Amino acid sequence: MPNIPNIIEITDFEAPELDVYARLTENQLINRHEPEKGLFIAESPKVIERALDAGCQPVSLLLERRHIEGQAKEIIARCGKVPVYTADFEVLAQLTGFKLTRGALCAMRRPPLPSVQEVCAGARRIAVLENVMNPTNVGAIFRSAAALNMDAVLLTPACSNPLYRRAIRVSMGTVFQIPWTWLDADHADNADHADDADHADDANIAGHANGADNADMELLQRLGFKTAAMALSDDSISIDDPRLTAEEKLAVVLGTEGDGLAPATIAGCDYTVRIPMSRGVDSLNVAAASAVAFWELGKY
Repeated sequence: MPNIPNIIEITDFEAPELDVYARLTENQLINRHEPEKGLFIAESPKVIERALDAGCQPVSLLLERRHIEGQAKEIIARCGKVPVYTADFEVLAQLTGFKLTRGALCAMRRPPLPSVQEVCAGARRIAVLENVMNPTNVGAIFRSAAALNMDAVLLTPACSNPLYRRAIRVSMGTVFQIPWTWLDADHADNADHADDADHADDANIAGHANGADNADMELLQRLGFKTAAMALSDDSISIDDPRLTAEEKLAVVLGTEGDGLAPATIAGCDYTVRIPMSRGVDSLNVAAASAVAFWELGKY
């Protein structure tokens, strides 16, 4: 093993230093009582690199031994003097979820989030997520937003946190590449589903609590955005309608799994937009719909 003084061999799986990787819930990582001490877990060398590129501060690393002089060598150098916990894969596989990590985990401080105004400054196309509660969907939407010309993402407080472990993994670290924040920062991370984020069920979304209210739509309009609700409605226009492409600044508003957008949200938007379907299919999963919407509306 290379002579790196901060490398620590794992011999005790109950060591408190490993709690962050194996035993803490998402709520405990968030640390609502002391948000400045909140943590998140980045998985795989590529995702860790993207988080470091975004300025996130590492706390510790957990690496498969063979990566110390391989894929993770540069990461170790970038992380400075933080502890680097290591063992062979067969040993690390005893830690819950390690097989999913591609051999590398990094515990990091949660960065302070910008205001809505800061996120939207200079943006032409943004995504707004209302109560999207499945972290897999949130991660997939972020990946599409980053790849398909969205400039920022805004979320209502009932959405799954983009820094949940699964959301980060599914996004391939693009949550660190595209600006985002909560529409109501005072209430963010207070959703009751936070402990069960990895088990959110598309079919079990109750109501539209903490949705995008009229004040949110009015704020976006004051910032110069026209708002486009993705929803099936009698007055929906097609996503390729030239009125949408002509808008200088457009916010694409996507709703919760199953129920879609709240009626009040739709009523408060400038446009209601549909994706044309065939073969009797009425709609797409919100993550799939986001990719289509971002591709079509982000080209202009």
